[in-house]
Amino acid sequence: MNSIDKLNSVLRFVKDSFVGKDEVVDLLGISLIARENAFLLGPPGTAKSAIIRLLASCIKDGKNFEYLLTRFTEPNEIFGPFDIRKLKEGELVTNTEGMMPEASMVFLDEIFNANSAILNSLLTALNEKIFRRGRETKKLPALMFVGASNVLPEEESLNALLDRFLIRIRCDYVATDLLEEVLIAGWDLDTRLSTSKPEITPDEIIDLQRMSKQVDLSPIRKQYISLVHNLRNTGIKVSDRRAVKIQNLLAASALMCNRSEAIVSDLWVLKYTWDTEEQIEILAGIIDTIIEKDNTSLAHPQAMFNKSPNAEDVIKEVMLLTNKWESGSLSFEEQNVVKDKLRYIQTRCNWIKDGEHKQHIQLEIESLWKKILQAI
Repeated sequence: MNSIDKLNSVLRFVKDSFVGKDEVVDLLGISLIARENAFLLGPPGTAKSAIIRLLASCIKDGKNFEYLLTRFTEPNEIFGPFDIRKLKEGELVTNTEGMMPEASMVFLDEIFNANSAILNSLLTALNEKIFRRGRETKKLPALMFVGASNVLPEEESLNALLDRFLIRIRCDYVATDLLEEVLIAGWDLDTRLSTSKPEITPDEIIDLQRMSKQVDLSPIRKQYISLVHNLRNTGIKVSDRRAVKIQNLLAASALMCNRSEAIVSDLWVLKYTWDTEEQIEILAGIIDTIIEKDNTSLAHPQAMFNKSPNAEDVIKEVMLLTNKWESGSLSFEEQNVVKDKLRYIQTRCNWIKDGEHKQHIQLEIESLWKKILQAI
């Protein structure tokens, strides 16, 4: 079994253990290959920690570091204390044994509780995979950093921290119709963990990271450039640095499918590069329209995961936007958000199978557009 098959076997095991979390697990696999950091946004109880823990346990001989940050977390708790013996000799050397600088997988829960005492060192670790403290400089073995939070940062000083996570994944409670499967899988989880599980070594993951750099992106480079321009025109910030780094995600998607060349459907990963929750639907609408034209059987499974929308949910969204618009108290930016969401819903409406439901929703959408145009 080659390295990519081993990784896919590990991801399959984790997905089978956590029903309804395929999207999260596949994106963590993409992050591992791309050696990019992933951020999980969601309420407590959505299995964020448990998924990372199980994935880390499948990395043979790898070290896992997990910590819940608070406003009072000190550098010693993350990076390790100063070595007392060296301190007596006048040297400031950190004892990193069992701490983040020695871990192959790092999970930092409630990441935005990071205070100024650890923020600079943390930013360097996330961005450059280097631990720097005083005169100390150490290359980190971390294959991937994962951060999690219940909310996005409100303080502007923490935006730099969010920017260090290229992939952003929203973790919600699973759909009600999957609840029985969730209960059964949760009940059987301890039994599954006690049996043999698939494994992959850190060296094999590093080999995959090297292999991803050999993936040919030229077949989709023009489409990618056009998409970046489109996103910028829509108001979604894609810096030059981020545009370069996203290429790692495109290559990882291709490699996970055992391909040496990228195809249009690999652009699906861009749906997870949002900055705000409002952008999630906007990105999905833009990118799904592009990748749905790729009918190849070689696409990553997540690329074609366009669920047929529930007509009742869609009409609720339209009515919510209508009520917001009619309130008359929206700022200019909020008005643009309503318009962008309405465009996305209009696209989703095309996927509704029931013709009568589709027609009713389209009429409501047209009615709202008329109200918007009258206000201009």
